[in-house]
Amino acid sequence: MEQLQPETKQINLLWEGHHYKSVENCVVTIQEKGTEITAVVIGDSGEKPFRLDYTIRTNQKWETVFFDIKSQFDDQRVELSFESDGKGNWTDHGKPLEEFKGCIDIDISLTPFTNTLPIRRLGSKLKTEQEIKVIYFDILKQRVRPNLQAYIALTDFCYQYRNINNGYEALLTVDEQGLVVVYPSRFIRGTHVESNY
Repeated sequence: MEQLQPETKQINLLWEGHHYKSVENCVVTIQEKGTEITAVVIGDSGEKPFRLDYTIRTNQKWETVFFDIKSQFDDQRVELSFESDGKGNWTDHGKPLEEFKGCIDIDISLTPFTNTLPIRRLGSKLKTEQEIKVIYFDILKQRVRPNLQAYIALTDFCYQYRNINNGYEALLTVDEQGLVVVYPSRFIRGTHVESNY
């Protein structure tokens, strides 16, 4: 008897960035074993153009296990590629990265996608506020550092995000997949297409 293959869901979407003038095409491929996200962001910081290409992989629990980031800002190009066991133990080409120990999620400054990682991973735990530690990538300043954040679900489609380090807060509107629809004053989602195969 022929066995049925697990279904794959693919979401292809666009975000417009307002804080910086940018556009992102992001493809989210959700499978039984985990999720892969590939995206490109291009934009203008007001003075200089930028481009960001990223790939993120998670396991079936939405714990981040791999990312690759390539960024070009003005004449500076940076590439980072880290792996994790999904529990916050990171390596860079096999070398342990102790400064990021305990960071299960990542946060990339130029995309709203990375807000989806803790929203999907924590799920119903977000009925109460959850503090998390992330690897934060400030692409335009070319800085990488640990960062403390907090999330709480106000409704099924609205989450309060808080940057504990600097006090910044935002109310994020998301869809049923936990993908950002509106990030006030920063990002708004445009066209998106979902398909199963």
